[in-house]
Amino acid sequence: MAVLTPARPRTRHAAQKIRTKDGWWAAFFLAPQVVALLLFLVIPLGFAVVLAFMNWDGIGQKQWAGFSNFAAQLSSPDFGLAVWNTIKLTLLTVPLGLGLAIVIAVALNNIKGRGFYRVMYFMPVVTSSVAVALMWQVILAGDENGVLNTSLHRWFGINPPDWLGDPGWVIVAIAVVTIWSSLGLNVVIFLAGLQTIPPQLVEAARIDGAGSFRIFRSVTLPLLSPTIFFSTVVAVISSFQAFDQIYVLVDPKDNEGARTIVFQVYKLGFRDFQFGMSSAAALILLVLTLLVTLVQFAAQKRFVHYDS
Repeated sequence: MAVLTPARPRTRHAAQKIRTKDGWWAAFFLAPQVVALLLFLVIPLGFAVVLAFMNWDGIGQKQWAGFSNFAAQLSSPDFGLAVWNTIKLTLLTVPLGLGLAIVIAVALNNIKGRGFYRVMYFMPVVTSSVAVALMWQVILAGDENGVLNTSLHRWFGINPPDWLGDPGWVIVAIAVVTIWSSLGLNVVIFLAGLQTIPPQLVEAARIDGAGSFRIFRSVTLPLLSPTIFFSTVVAVISSFQAFDQIYVLVDPKDNEGARTIVFQVYKLGFRDFQFGMSSAAALILLVLTLLVTLVQFAAQKRFVHYDS
């Protein structure tokens, strides 16, 4: 009969060897991400910071400019217009887009087949932004080919504006496209947040005589506030970085109402070949984004409830 002998405890040397081996494996799997982070984020960001203090056209010698690039952008009417257009786009897309997404998510939360509706709402999110912009370009065109304007004129006798050509209306058109294309992502996020709300709380409020609106205001919204805060931060950052759909939908160089900060960065760098100015504008955008995000994080202590 065989006698089982207890296994000897591992020595400190063996344990250290195992930890070293695990560390090498961890470094092996982390290396691609770290290399990509360095190549595509850290190094370009560092180069942009240095370039913001220089004058360079991409070919000749770099010349030290100090803070003149920042001063030129902060005093430039074009940059001021770009900032104002970006703020207007943010004020239109963030509250309207998130508010609509919350309403739709609450409506879909307790119906059968919500998985089908979730997929349908999410389809624009996985569609190419260029394809989305081209589709809406046909819908919002101001000539006889515009689907929306033609329908409004034939059915209701309305003479609608040139949505993509009028500087006063183009930001509204861009906001509509942005809300439509990002609605599915926000709906899915809010649906996930609604699933974390304990049904016992809703049932208790219903037993106490609370109606649907009171339950939504006093139970659903407070418990959904962390999800709302997350979506708000992401939506604000996305609106500050808006470019691709706008560039395809309407070329901002032909319509000043569509010029955003990112377009200003693109124009200075790749049309005017003023890479120092472009880098300065990009850093100002970075600082503005950080400031707005910090304000949001400071405000969350008052409006966001993490305890259920």
